[in-house]
Amino acid sequence: MSDSAFASGYPRIPAWRDVIELGKPVTWFPPMWAFMCGVVSAGVSLIDHWPFLLAGIALTGPLVCGTSQVINDWCDRHVDAINEPGRPIPSGRVPGQWPIAIASIGALISLLVGAALGPWVLAATAVALFCGWSYSARPFRFKRSGWLGPLVCAFSYEGLSWFTGVSVMQGGLPAAPVLIVLSLYSLGAFGIMTLNDFKAVTGDRATGIRSLPVVLGVRGAALLACAVMAAAQLFVVGQLAVLGLWISTALVSLSLLIQLGLMARMVGDPARLAPWYNATGVSLYVLGMLAAALGLGGYL
Repeated sequence: MSDSAFASGYPRIPAWRDVIELGKPVTWFPPMWAFMCGVVSAGVSLIDHWPFLLAGIALTGPLVCGTSQVINDWCDRHVDAINEPGRPIPSGRVPGQWPIAIASIGALISLLVGAALGPWVLAATAVALFCGWSYSARPFRFKRSGWLGPLVCAFSYEGLSWFTGVSVMQGGLPAAPVLIVLSLYSLGAFGIMTLNDFKAVTGDRATGIRSLPVVLGVRGAALLACAVMAAAQLFVVGQLAVLGLWISTALVSLSLLIQLGLMARMVGDPARLAPWYNATGVSLYVLGMLAAALGLGGYL
């Protein structure tokens, strides 16, 4: 589809259901989960902070993540016109320049909500929006790199969302133990994002996107993803043990041991089993996040 097909101004107002589909609600769960881990790790009463809690969930999910998904679809509209013509932009259901307007309004609302929740939340929101736009948009377009793309996604989805959860509840900078654990889980999520690239290997090769499955091969990328996820969680176990949080240490250790068994199976046929691992191993990964957060909340 030519650029002129996307550049016809604002011919009509898109339907709400199409705008919501453009924001890809299924992608909102990971940052909202990480936000809730931050909330739990803050060790603050939820009852006294429930308005901030609801605002933070909206901020990390539909606002920041949804905005990032809109701009991602806009930047990939020509590829989607070939591969997924039924998507809201190439199908014409969200026509003209409406995606840019929607993403801009979403970014503005995100910044206003972040500012209302405090300076540290505003800073995290601004960084998350920069990452979300720069992942897809030029001149950065981090998604072209198999190293920077997954790292930026992991940092935004896990690290910044967890940081936001703590800051919303505490009104300040997270304590050092929390910063260490959220950084480790954010780094480990690099492996999760790498596994997500397996579904688009053919398209990435055709469009020049150097994802790690393209650069290292499917098996090489799978081995690297597993190594990063396992190493990050191993360090989390060490940190929890140093703090004397033995129940959390045991739960994260058990989660990691099961994941190792699942990883061993997945690397035997990563192209076929990566989705299966995302449903099993990644679920255990995020449950481990919650177990660590609960321990930290009790410790602080």
